[in-house]
Amino acid sequence: MAKKRILVVDDDKGFLEELEEVLDHAGYDVVALNESTSVPATATSVKPDLILLDLRMPSMSGFEVAAGLKQLPEMCNIPVIAMTGFYTIEEKSFLMNFCAIKKCLKKPFNPLDIIKEIEWALSEAKDGV
Repeated sequence: MAKKRILVVDDDKGFLEELEEVLDHAGYDVVALNESTSVPATATSVKPDLILLDLRMPSMSGFEVAAGLKQLPEMCNIPVIAMTGFYTIEEKSFLMNFCAIKKCLKKPFNPLDIIKEIEWALSEAKDGV
């Protein structure tokens, strides 16, 4: 069975390296980006099964990235899980309604929690929900 490919986007290089290692050990094929402007081109090229996306990044926010990805026919059904150290009810509402993000995890999070959320989102995507 082929490994599921996860595109991870976060401007914090240390966090990105740690998360990449956790996901690699969990059996995922990980593609990591530490900036947001190349996400659409990279996502289209690598065809991830799921995207983990930091919300607060310079240049282009995670909100903007997610909204842009949903406009691309080849990306519109890829589940996106947001990650943020800054989480409010307003952000969650905006995410769910405008950007079609499946979940929003508050940093820092337990590695087991992210694996559980990835498995849930991949299962939902497979079932067509």
